[in-house]
Amino acid sequence: MESRAKAMGHGIHPILIVFPLGLLATSVVFDILYLVTDRTGFQISAAYTIGAGIIGGLIAALFGLIDWRAIPARTRAKRVGAAHGLGNVVVLLLFAVSWLLRRAADNWDPNALALICSFAGIVLVGVTGWLGGELVERLGVSVSDEAGVNAPSSLRRPRARGV
Repeated sequence: MESRAKAMGHGIHPILIVFPLGLLATSVVFDILYLVTDRTGFQISAAYTIGAGIIGGLIAALFGLIDWRAIPARTRAKRVGAAHGLGNVVVLLLFAVSWLLRRAADNWDPNALALICSFAGIVLVGVTGWLGGELVERLGVSVSDEAGVNAPSSLRRPRARGV
């Protein structure tokens, strides 16, 4: 099934996801730089990129939801899409908690819980990103109206011929 929300012939959701992914990953890089160097500025940059990443993630999620609703019910693609979307909600919640903890501190200083939330969020985004890739690359969602919405997982070994 092709993407339902398009701009100039291309799905909007896949276009938008690069922004929150890049911003949230950059915030973790800023956190690591702050921890390594203890230089003021990196923690402030991390906080601002988290804020922008959350906003971008919410916008991308809206278009992802539009596409997900068009996936046929009771298919593997619908289940994978649900896991992808719900996982990304958790990612945004983790980063939102991190941002709120920083906001309450002097000079946006992250405490241990704020850093744990950000680091857990970036690990989880790797999983949800893989699920998104599974939707597009394996199941053909957002690519073709003849998508294989019940194709087996790409992690499953192919059967030997003649067996």
